[in-house]
Amino acid sequence: MKITPIIRAALVGALLSGVAAVPSFAAGWRGWNLQPEGYPNTTALEQFVKDVNSTTGGRLNAQVFNGGVLGDQPDAIEQVRAGALDFADFSMGPMGPIIPATNVLSLPYLFNGEDQMHRVMDGAIGKEFSAAMEKQGLVALAWFDAGARSFYNTKHPIETPADMKGLKLRVMENDLYVQMVAQLGGNATPMAYGEVYQSLKTGVIDGAENNFPSYDSSNHYQVAKYFSVDDHLIIPECLCVSKISWDKLSPADQAAVQTAATAAAKAQRDLWAKQVKASEAKMIAAGVKINEVKNKADFQKAMDPVYAKFEAANPDLKALIEEIKATK
Repeated sequence: MKITPIIRAALVGALLSGVAAVPSFAAGWRGWNLQPEGYPNTTALEQFVKDVNSTTGGRLNAQVFNGGVLGDQPDAIEQVRAGALDFADFSMGPMGPIIPATNVLSLPYLFNGEDQMHRVMDGAIGKEFSAAMEKQGLVALAWFDAGARSFYNTKHPIETPADMKGLKLRVMENDLYVQMVAQLGGNATPMAYGEVYQSLKTGVIDGAENNFPSYDSSNHYQVAKYFSVDDHLIIPECLCVSKISWDKLSPADQAAVQTAATAAAKAQRDLWAKQVKASEAKMIAAGVKINEVKNKADFQKAMDPVYAKFEAANPDLKALIEEIKATK
């Protein structure tokens, strides 16, 4: 039998709803997290859980399951929407197929830096994305930092778009990333995150793209030694709650959960900034060849067809793109 997202959601709900293996979590809130122990997001989510349990007097009995043990993100999104899981930290990258407006956040070189991204997501524009997500069963409580993503590979440094030619590069499951790599001359391969290390090691792919902390924690640096900083994507992450779960809370408990989420986001951003520096230093010590792309304008110019195609298909989102880019 094929395990579809809906079937997986039902199985997870059944698994965690009262079996002997997890009795202490039987009546509690269950959360999904892709990242391992010690990662900034994981630490922040653990703080969120602690604060929620404390301020609600243990009524929610929240617990977060780290390391993607409950499935990859596309499945986890469906589990949260269905109420089989109660909360999660999601990258907005794979959210596009479900909530098309969020694809704007996956446009290459949309933001000019992480500080600008924070201002956008913490303001009125962020509330627009939240409203679109709530219609699809996800209540966005706070926005996490996921840094700036760059390319890394097993072959050579990337200095110009010509250096991308022919490289087989893993991307997240979103057609915008496939288009991005294609416009730069590479061959995009959508792939689950957990499959990347072995695929790099065996040559199934030549490279991938991510931020320094993920490149570090996944051990991808051990098998792909060339990291080229071009900052092509700055994609926020969302601390989301299932609308089904949210609507069951009293106003007092909703306020407590929101306060805990806001505090978790602040902690995550602080931890993130420190981890980026620590991971980069670790990579240098490990012999990774790090180069800063000097002329990013050539990469940005190559994205013109991506933007043109996106805006033609989504004319109602063109003003939003311009508003984001204009945010100081």
